[in-house]
Amino acid sequence: METLMADCVQSSLRQFMHRNAIFLCERLCAEFPSELNSQLLASCYLHNNQAYCAYHILKGTQMAQSRYLFAISCFEMDLLSEAEAALYPSNETGSEVPNGAAGHYLLGLIYRYTDRRKSAVDHFKQALSIDPLLWAAYEELCTLGAADEASGVFGESAALLIQHQSMYHGTDSQHVQTAIEDRSVLAGRTLGPEEANSRQLKHVHGNSLRDLPASHHGTAVVVGPSSQPLNGGSSTMSVYSTPSPMSSQFSTVAPPPLCRNGQPNMNALGGESSPKSTVNTTIQAPRRKFVDEGKLRKVSGRLFPDSGPRRSTRLAAEAASVASSNSTQGGNGISHSSAKFLGAVSSSRLSSASFRSVTVRKGQSWASESLDDGKRPEAFDDARSDNSATTSSASLSGDDRYLERERGCMQIGVLTPNGSRITNGVSELLSLLRTLGEGYRLSCLYRCQDALDAYRKLSHKQYNTGWVLSQVGKAHFELVDYLEADHAFILARRATPYSLDGMDIYSTVLYHLKEEMKLSYLAQDLILTDRLAPQSWCAIGNCYSLQKDHETALKNFQRAVHLNSRFPYAHTLCGHEYVALEDYENGIKSYQSALKIDTRHYNSWYGLGMVYLRQEKFEFAEHHFRRAFQINQRSSVIMCYLGMALHALKRNDEALEMMEKAITADRKNPLPMYHKANILASLERFDEALENLEELKESAPHESSVYALMGRIYKRCNLPAKAMLHYGLALDLKPSAADTAVIKSAMEKLHVPDELEDGL
Repeated sequence: METLMADCVQSSLRQFMHRNAIFLCERLCAEFPSELNSQLLASCYLHNNQAYCAYHILKGTQMAQSRYLFAISCFEMDLLSEAEAALYPSNETGSEVPNGAAGHYLLGLIYRYTDRRKSAVDHFKQALSIDPLLWAAYEELCTLGAADEASGVFGESAALLIQHQSMYHGTDSQHVQTAIEDRSVLAGRTLGPEEANSRQLKHVHGNSLRDLPASHHGTAVVVGPSSQPLNGGSSTMSVYSTPSPMSSQFSTVAPPPLCRNGQPNMNALGGESSPKSTVNTTIQAPRRKFVDEGKLRKVSGRLFPDSGPRRSTRLAAEAASVASSNSTQGGNGISHSSAKFLGAVSSSRLSSASFRSVTVRKGQSWASESLDDGKRPEAFDDARSDNSATTSSASLSGDDRYLERERGCMQIGVLTPNGSRITNGVSELLSLLRTLGEGYRLSCLYRCQDALDAYRKLSHKQYNTGWVLSQVGKAHFELVDYLEADHAFILARRATPYSLDGMDIYSTVLYHLKEEMKLSYLAQDLILTDRLAPQSWCAIGNCYSLQKDHETALKNFQRAVHLNSRFPYAHTLCGHEYVALEDYENGIKSYQSALKIDTRHYNSWYGLGMVYLRQEKFEFAEHHFRRAFQINQRSSVIMCYLGMALHALKRNDEALEMMEKAITADRKNPLPMYHKANILASLERFDEALENLEELKESAPHESSVYALMGRIYKRCNLPAKAMLHYGLALDLKPSAADTAVIKSAMEKLHVPDELEDGL
């Protein structure tokens, strides 16, 4: 009953029927209270986004997987200290982090959000060393600016590790799936549909529910890769390898014969291993000799030890031994117990499948459960006899012979066609990850043009995916190429209209382009897609901010923060709106909140610098602009404002040098050329200043501030006619009300000497 209920829970989870899974699992825990069943119930609540329920269920548990699930619950509830204590108890020095790579990744996130960058980097790297395909860990390293080159992370060592893991762990599903398919084909050919279905049902009740020594809780609670070792030791399967009590309602059903690493001689079946002979002998199953329940428990205990050899290697060795024995034994097949297959895999999907025979190599089959009454294969161990005393003594020699076969199989496993397919697949996958990883790493380092070049190396199919196109759009956004960014995001929306990744940046692109209609349409579309995503409310906030409704924009950005408090860009946008409302204190708090989440979020460092620049706290402004510049060393805007802060501090030589860097970084940006001219004018280098402004006038002919600055310089050069001309041109370009007032005031004082003007 316990296994049946667990299997029903797993089935409900696979079909996303979370409420049904919770109900059934509560009945399971009430009937069979155990920590394993509590794990399953907690996983049901986690699937249903009820982390607080899982938290109360698992609080105080000690098993490795329980601690991992408890840490997940704490992390979702923002109880980071409790999550850290569950994963890495301070009183247990040298203890392993549960759940392998996934555990290290979760611990890295905890350290990152508690501002312990070095520890976070260490655990992300450990996660990648255990599982090179854990892309999320590499993403976090890129975000922290600590990622190694992708060619090193996804290189030859990663390929060898993945091949090793595939050899030891990946063959389970392949062999078992082959067994299911071949058994179904054989049953369909030899039996009618109704008879085949009835036999499958009988096998499920008589074999899977009674004789499986492994529990079926594994697939629901494992969040990381299925092959990930828990607590650094046994695999996920072995954690749940606790036999369930024998149910009395199945006591009349005889268990299947247990095959102890043997190779039965199929000559006992008439010298042929045809489907017909297999089925006929299988139908005569009630006449076979079986081990009684006491012996069954003893034998199964030796067959499936917690710390024994990996089961996937046993399956691989059996497959290799089939191929070798077929070439030497002629038409003889190999008999293998279905109980061994089922015990080797802790997957609920397997509990409903029965294995009668596995077809291998041109129709030859493993005829499981096909022995005649009273006949025993030559290669069978003496453990098949009724004498329980000989069982323990004969099993050792059988294990020794099996281990020898296993070692031989692992030597030649890479040479098989399946091994070559794995090698080719790993090579292609790592090549793809190297390209994607290098592009993402360069993007996080704000080497955006290099990142774009990396992404262009992708195939047409990979390049035209939503994620890649969003990254391309972000790169163009950082390069202040808003038109190209708009085009990339349009393609991304077309490829994956359901994805919201990067849509917060896209809304900012439309904000800078002043595309009110497109921004309004995007915001409404995102809300219809997912109204609980922070990107949706960021888009709405940008829409109101573009209309100068800063209070409503602020409310929408705060809504995004409430939906995801770990979304740094939402905090930054809140800071921008506070500054627009001249609420500098709350603006500073918002920027600092963003930096607590991501210290490399340069937008917040820039925002803090702007606040202090407005408050004329130039030392603080220079510090925060420099921090932003250290993160993004290719931003012309940051260089320009850093130069302005240096100029305010009377460090004019450094300011001019920074302006030159800003101009070189982006020739299309008029701001650094304007401020360079302003600095030159303050140093009374009027000719150089006018030369820069004349060049700037060609690239930005509609900037009123350029003409106003030229008018001021001409006045200081005692050229009032030219000054009046340029002041008039500045007014014709309809500047803002504040700038208009300044220009008119300068025109009124045009004939007033500079010395008297300073005193007025």
